[in-house]
Amino acid sequence: MPYIKVEDRLVFEEAIQSFKKASERSLTPGDLNYFLTSICHHYLLRKGVSYTHLNDVVGVLESAKLEFYRRIISSYEDDKIKQNGDV
Repeated sequence: MPYIKVEDRLVFEEAIQSFKKASERSLTPGDLNYFLTSICHHYLLRKGVSYTHLNDVVGVLESAKLEFYRRIISSYEDDKIKQNGDV
């Protein structure tokens, strides 16, 4: 995960808050997919479609997935091991 400077994060805060407000209804996996795909699509519209930029998007998504696993899922799994025992 890119731990960007706090002042750089502020640029995205309005969009993040808008997403949070929109997702107060029943959020589906399709909604999340639409949101993420839209961001990636916009990135490509701004940067241009090329192998490099397509690879950038896939790399970012993969890195975000791995960071999500490291920060969220791994902790969840550790808690469940404590609650229910290891295999």
